[in-house]
Amino acid sequence: MPLRLNALLLSLVLSLACATPGSGMRASGSELPGLELVESSPVETTLDHADIPDAWQVWPEMVNGATRTLDVAQFYVSNAPGSRLEPVIQAIEAAADRGVKVRVLAEEKFYTQYPETLERLAKRPGVEVRRLDTAKVFGGGVLHAKYFVVDGREAYLGSQNFDWRALEHIQELGLRIRVPEVVRSMADIFEQDWALAVGAPAPATKTVGGPFPASYSGSTVQVTPAHSPERYLPDPATWDLPKLVKLIDGTKRSVRVQLLTYKAKSRDGGPFPELEEALKRAAARGVKVELLLADWGKRKGTIEGLQALHAPPGLTVKLVTIPQWSGGFIPFARVVHAKYMVVDGEQAWVGTSNWERDYFTQSRNVGVIVEGEAFANQLERFFQDTWTSPYATEVDPKATYTPPNVSGTP
Repeated sequence: MPLRLNALLLSLVLSLACATPGSGMRASGSELPGLELVESSPVETTLDHADIPDAWQVWPEMVNGATRTLDVAQFYVSNAPGSRLEPVIQAIEAAADRGVKVRVLAEEKFYTQYPETLERLAKRPGVEVRRLDTAKVFGGGVLHAKYFVVDGREAYLGSQNFDWRALEHIQELGLRIRVPEVVRSMADIFEQDWALAVGAPAPATKTVGGPFPASYSGSTVQVTPAHSPERYLPDPATWDLPKLVKLIDGTKRSVRVQLLTYKAKSRDGGPFPELEEALKRAAARGVKVELLLADWGKRKGTIEGLQALHAPPGLTVKLVTIPQWSGGFIPFARVVHAKYMVVDGEQAWVGTSNWERDYFTQSRNVGVIVEGEAFANQLERFFQDTWTSPYATEVDPKATYTPPNVSGTP
């Protein structure tokens, strides 16, 4: 009897130790759904991070793990022979070959410029391709989001377009996400846009809410979906613009933002004061505000606003210039394209939006708010590595700037 009783007790202890959250026992932090920061860095620069995995390696791994469904939403798809994107495209084709239901949604506006790879995928049995005419459906804007969802269980979002240059010649940042509720929020957006692309009614969805717990580097963080535009969200409460303003207004020490472009105007010239006024309010109460942008911001109509905003030490604006590749000029590349913000080293936003009105009010974008020092600290280190790099220089309010020739055409 004592031996049998001991065996029963041991069995009970093992059962409790292995319990899952659904069984009434809360999982440890390491068992919670996770986040993983993923980067791309321009070759021949010092911007690569050994402790952050590269998108060109993570993407095929995620696609190869698909067993049922793969939903891909992209601004455009631009491949090149022998590029780092080719294994990703091959992985998508292989997924379809093994019976995975593959759907690819792209922006109509850029189809004529980059049709080849979309047409290649559309010809593959098991792959369905649709194009969203966002300007027509939303009344303006583009499908600017870059994300994909695997089996409804994990997703990727970030600044990387499905562009071979984004995996080799552009600085980018994204997230591999295994938080079920956040993954579902992106899956719901995909289902809506997939239907709208052919004029079908959007399917009914549930409210997302949040924040939701996730593990990051052994610590627990909280993750909240943050998407746009407000009028075309399955859950309007996930609209990102007011969330970003609230983050900035709550800061006490520091706000650090990196983007491709920033402008306190819309494309039609109308004012866009929400984010700029929040940054100025932060600086006025003693918060250190740092804004890091690509040198594409030297364009006329943009640089003037940056020169007016630059007011160190409270509010500092820097532009980043990436040297051209030794192999020759590459159009629309050799640039910083990451989009994120860190506040007080405690909270962060990672998304697909540049900070101009149209990205928040007309275009489709996705992102997340992450609360937790473990995540914010790594993102802040990422920022500092570029901020202090030889590629970054402060804006000169008195200078006359010549914008870079990003297309290579005269």
